[in-house]
Amino acid sequence: MRVLPCGDAGLLVEVASLEEVLAAYAAFVERPPAGVTEIVPAARTVLLRVDPGTDLAPVAAAVRATTPRPGARPDAGHVEVAVRYDGADLAEVGELTGLGERGVVEAHTSQEWTVAFCGFAPGFGYLVGEDDRLHVPRREDPRTRVPAGALGLAGEFTGVYPRESPGGWQLIGHALDPVWDLRRTPPAVLTAGVRVRFREAR
Repeated sequence: MRVLPCGDAGLLVEVASLEEVLAAYAAFVERPPAGVTEIVPAARTVLLRVDPGTDLAPVAAAVRATTPRPGARPDAGHVEVAVRYDGADLAEVGELTGLGERGVVEAHTSQEWTVAFCGFAPGFGYLVGEDDRLHVPRREDPRTRVPAGALGLAGEFTGVYPRESPGGWQLIGHALDPVWDLRRTPPAVLTAGVRVRFREAR
């Protein structure tokens, strides 16, 4: 764990893997160091924002004294996302994984996913699962338009596009309800630490 200053009101914690991010994020959420006001995980870092004017030295010392539990996952609640598995790449993903189309659906719905971090666009969560059967590469030819609600796979992640955008993920379905809505508080359903079960809707 490497702790770096980030401006005058933050610390950036660098770790070696996404698993370490999840464990560190879980530890910081469970016992936030004094003065920390916001905890933002990413793929290999966790940003800790503090109240302006806070002495960063004791916060950094508290961070270094934190011992994340290996395998720990954050828990920011549970949601269920209803999905129609009719994505344009479902058959290809079935071939890439050797699971077939029905096997992909069963593998996707039978495991719990956790939002590891958010990025790319507001409301876009990068979810990691419990096994690696659905790890597939991104498309060689990204699409210029992916519709809002599209459910995709890329590398170790699954995710739901919160709004129409370009994208290179393998599309396997679409969520029936929006995961991003500015009329809600908060607007995003899939925030860091949320555990997700995908349910097939027929």
